[in-house]
Amino acid sequence: MDQHKVSDSRYRTVLCVSPEHPCLPGHFPGQPLVPGVVLLEYVAKALRAWRDQRLVRVLEAKFMAPLHPGERAELILDENAGRIRFEILSDGQVLSRGLIEGVV
Repeated sequence: MDQHKVSDSRYRTVLCVSPEHPCLPGHFPGQPLVPGVVLLEYVAKALRAWRDQRLVRVLEAKFMAPLHPGERAELILDENAGRIRFEILSDGQVLSRGLIEGVV
């Protein structure tokens, strides 16, 4: 991940899952898609980099469009009133979004 902190209440990073990632051969052979659990792993890594917190709960997660191996996407974490929301976007399209909790 190419990461950078935008502010205390917002964090942005770029992610790209390699076509050689070990999860891909079994996830739709011939037409691989990045599994939601891998996207959540990137959300957890971003939370750790931003706040030095461990992801403890996914309160809500929606996956609206696929991320393909090698495709770049933007991951945004926003904190508002103590809650952390995430969005994963590619070319302006929301691929996934949700609400998470972290702990130090």
